[in-house]
Amino acid sequence: MASRAPALALLLVAGLLGVAPVPARGQQTVEFAGQYKSFFVVFHLPDYAGPEVLPQPPDLGAVYNRLRLKFSWRDRNWLAVHAAYDLAPRVQDPVLFGNRLTLTGIDPWQYRAADFNARLYPGKDSQVGSFAVFQNLDRMLVELKTAPADILIGRQPIAWGSSRVLNPTDVLAPFVFQELDTEERVGVDAVRVRVPLSALAELDAGYVFGEDFAFEQSAFFTRAKFYRAKTDVALLLLGFRGNLLAGIDLARSLGGAGLWLEAAHVFADRLQTSAVDAARNYFRGTAGLDYSFSGRTYGFVEYHYSEAGAGNAGHYLDNLAGTAFREGAVYLLGRHYLAPGLVYQISPLLTLSTQALCNLNDASLFLSAQLELNLAQNVYLAAGAFISAGKQPEIKTSDAVFPTLRLHSEFGTYPDLYFSALRIYF
Repeated sequence: MASRAPALALLLVAGLLGVAPVPARGQQTVEFAGQYKSFFVVFHLPDYAGPEVLPQPPDLGAVYNRLRLKFSWRDRNWLAVHAAYDLAPRVQDPVLFGNRLTLTGIDPWQYRAADFNARLYPGKDSQVGSFAVFQNLDRMLVELKTAPADILIGRQPIAWGSSRVLNPTDVLAPFVFQELDTEERVGVDAVRVRVPLSALAELDAGYVFGEDFAFEQSAFFTRAKFYRAKTDVALLLLGFRGNLLAGIDLARSLGGAGLWLEAAHVFADRLQTSAVDAARNYFRGTAGLDYSFSGRTYGFVEYHYSEAGAGNAGHYLDNLAGTAFREGAVYLLGRHYLAPGLVYQISPLLTLSTQALCNLNDASLFLSAQLELNLAQNVYLAAGAFISAGKQPEIKTSDAVFPTLRLHSEFGTYPDLYFSALRIYF
């Protein structure tokens, strides 16, 4: 990928040069900021049932460090440039460098036309031991403010949806439930235009570049947002990797509570002229509400339905080759989920957060809990865990020549995760 990095740089420079002749108006400002984060993580892998007693897999450990440096230059009236660069040393069990601990996942880097080699050390062709250093040019963005519209060119975050846990319309670079660092979205390469229609209405359109700028790897979107009948309404039409998504997002308040409904229908391969097999269309929807019980307690609950998943655990593995899991950022294997959450402020400096993701099809559960302490100004210390519960998977040898994997629940296949985190902002 290193050889393709100049293409992105040329695109951004060309955009910048295109506005350079316009004379500057107003005060110019330059800002530097950053953050350092360190996560110490222990993974406790699930047991597998089998014809004989299988040895318990060993626990795996990792220390993730992340230094993020941010730069902004802004002309108050019309132009801004933003950049962010991450340097991430990792010390971890070697198996974690090349293996995913769950059956499914999301690739957050797929909508980048070109990029630097993610691994700085050891080199691209060197074998990784227990230490490596990674890099990420996560923002490189030119922002133009004109009378009719705001224009954004370059690497930037793009995310949609009102849902708290599972967003059906957010398919470009979403987070999985067990992601530890959800503060900032992964940047994607895009050209985006935002047109304000009124104080509460906006038209948002853009093109998101995939690898080598290829259309079959890219995405484009048009999103209209407006306010009707005391409800925030957003309509989305998104083409991604040859598929077409039509989505709606509704959010409003009712009796002191907040309510939201987010839904998306994907027409698989609708934009793909070379498709051979008829791909499966699918629908996803989330409905939820939240409420602040007092100044110290906030709670929410969501229900999520995914037609891309299977109705019982015996068919979970059948769908993994489908469009939803390969291209649509779907990572949950079932159909019906409940996701409650609670945040309790124990003191002004100490907060307890809990969430659960429940698979209603197989009665498995993935529970998270975290305590966070504001240790000093701009310094936070946290500790927590993600605990899985569900019937364990099984290795079968009697039905085939080679051993086969049989699932009896979804979250019974997930590892438990214990972590501590330090965050420093400067």
